[in-house]
Amino acid sequence: MQDATGNTVVRFENVGMRYGLGPEVLRNVNFTLTPGSFHFLTGPSGAGKTSLLKLLYLAHRPSRGLITLFGTDVATLTRERLPDLRRRIGVVFQEFRLIDHLNIFDNVALPLRIAGHRLEDYREDVTELISWVGLGEKIKETPPTLSGGEKQRVAIARAVVAKPSLLLADEPTGNVDPDMGMRLMRLFIELNKLGTSIIIATHDRAFVEAFPAPEMRIQRGELAIHAPARPQSARSSQPARSQPAPKEPAEAGGEQKSKPARRRPARAAKGAAKPASYPTSARPR
Repeated sequence: MQDATGNTVVRFENVGMRYGLGPEVLRNVNFTLTPGSFHFLTGPSGAGKTSLLKLLYLAHRPSRGLITLFGTDVATLTRERLPDLRRRIGVVFQEFRLIDHLNIFDNVALPLRIAGHRLEDYREDVTELISWVGLGEKIKETPPTLSGGEKQRVAIARAVVAKPSLLLADEPTGNVDPDMGMRLMRLFIELNKLGTSIIIATHDRAFVEAFPAPEMRIQRGELAIHAPARPQSARSSQPARSQPAPKEPAEAGGEQKSKPARRRPARAAKGAAKPASYPTSARPR
C-alpha cells in the first residue's frame, strides 16, 4: 500500500466540501493515514463525520483541495478505475444497505463474488464469519426478516469479509447490545492486525475509552487529531497526521482536549468464542 508520496493509504490536503451552493460542511481538512492505522471519528451530530466518510469511500468529490487514495489523486480518477479502487474499501453504512432478495450468506459473500472468487473457495470462510457474528442459524434468511441489530452484523460481516485495505464504519455498534459491540470490536482489531486501516465513526464515548486509539474529532466542519490516553491495542499506535496542527499528538505530547479517562478495556461477553483465524481462502488475490 505504498505510493509515490510515501507509505500512506489516505492523504487529505486543504480539503473543503459543500453540498450544492450551501456553506462548506468541511473546511481545510488535512490528515494522512498510514497502513494498519486505527482511528475513531467523533464529533456532535451535524459536525461533518458522514460527509468525511463519503469523501473517503468516493461517494462525493471535494469542493476543493486534494484527496489521494492508495497513491491515486481522486480528482484524476476515471470512471473505469473507480470500481477497482472501491473494492479496496470496506464500508459499514448506518442504514445497512443490504440486498433484500439475497439471503445472509449471499449478502456477506457479495464482495468476493464481485471480485471473481469461486464459491468453493469462500463458502466455508463466509459461513464461519456469519457464525462468529452470531447469525449462523439464520444464514438462509433474508434481510426483511431480521432485526436492526442483526442487519448491522450482516453489514459488518460483508464489509470485512474480503479484508479491505481501508475499512470505514459509521456507528457500527449503534444497534447491538454492549456484549456484541465488544465482540464486533474484537473483529475489527483482528482485521487491523492483518494490516487494514480502520476508521470507526461513533458517538459512544465509553466505547472510545474502552479501546483507546487516536481520535479524529470534527467540530463545525474542522478536524483535529487527538492522541489516545494510552497505547492502543490495535496494530498501529501512530495517529493520523493533521496539518496544520499544534504538535504531533503521538510524538510531541501536545495539548489534548477532552482526554479520555484511563480505564481498563471492556471485556467481551464471558464465554464468547475467540475470533477464528481470519478467512484465508477469501483473501484478495
